[in-house]
Amino acid sequence: MFTNTPHSFSTFWTSCLTPLLSIIALITLVACSGTSKYAGSQEKSAATVSTVSARTKGGGYYLDDGPPDNPPSNLDSIPNAIPRIETLRSANMRPYVALGQTFTPMTSLAPHKEQGIASWYGRRYHGKQTASGEVYDMYAMTAAHPTLPIPSYARVTNLNNGKSVIVRVNDRGPFLANRVIDLSYTAAYKLDVLANGSTPVVVETIIPGVASSSQVKKTVSIQPPNTQSNRIYLQLAAFGSASNAHSFLSQIRAELPSITHKTDITNEGGLYKIHIGPYFSQVAARKTADEIAQRIAVKPILTMR
Repeated sequence: MFTNTPHSFSTFWTSCLTPLLSIIALITLVACSGTSKYAGSQEKSAATVSTVSARTKGGGYYLDDGPPDNPPSNLDSIPNAIPRIETLRSANMRPYVALGQTFTPMTSLAPHKEQGIASWYGRRYHGKQTASGEVYDMYAMTAAHPTLPIPSYARVTNLNNGKSVIVRVNDRGPFLANRVIDLSYTAAYKLDVLANGSTPVVVETIIPGVASSSQVKKTVSIQPPNTQSNRIYLQLAAFGSASNAHSFLSQIRAELPSITHKTDITNEGGLYKIHIGPYFSQVAARKTADEIAQRIAVKPILTMR
């Protein structure tokens, strides 16, 4: 018990407040250290914050991110990105740090294939700057990737339903464990990723068949298509299930009886790809590709085998 004098009262409250102030200071220090973990990132992007934000519950969007209030009604008509030779940005080739991890981007176009989880980012970053310096458009067929060259192109296949899209990589992210790509809103819509927020996918780079850039010619070796070991094929689709691939191939043969070249299915790392070919010139292959695109809702990709 204390005596009710000014001195003893002051001494009592001082002894009580001292540990309380220490606790408050400790809480403040912890809070500040929690925000500084992003300071090590040397490459800013629209996807960076959306990815490092606490995306939980199956990878769904966070806070004010997500779909627009009034999305366009013609998302199905938005075409895939069209691969073309572009000058790679040297500014996006430097190693950088995000969430305590060091990422080393590719410095040239090269074959690359990986499997993991795809997520997406939407209205929270619509209109904001990406790592490439371009403005993020959630209705464009784009994506963010930690290390693929910027800009570059990739085919993303949803392993749950076999759907594929082609996206242009112009941003960095995601940086969470097992996430391999962050899709735009429209790309996620076309792959049926929106509802769950994330899905297992295969990401495979697309290298344009005609190397018109001297920079790419130095890093990508493309043999003449008329050699026996490297012919041109059209890839129509890729599925995680063999039965789905065979069903789709039967549909193609029924709807496109005019296709005289051989159609087959190849198993590449557990991914069942449907090809037509071979073609001995890109002109002939593209003519068939245009015919297929006009007849059915499939846009073939030219590949070398």
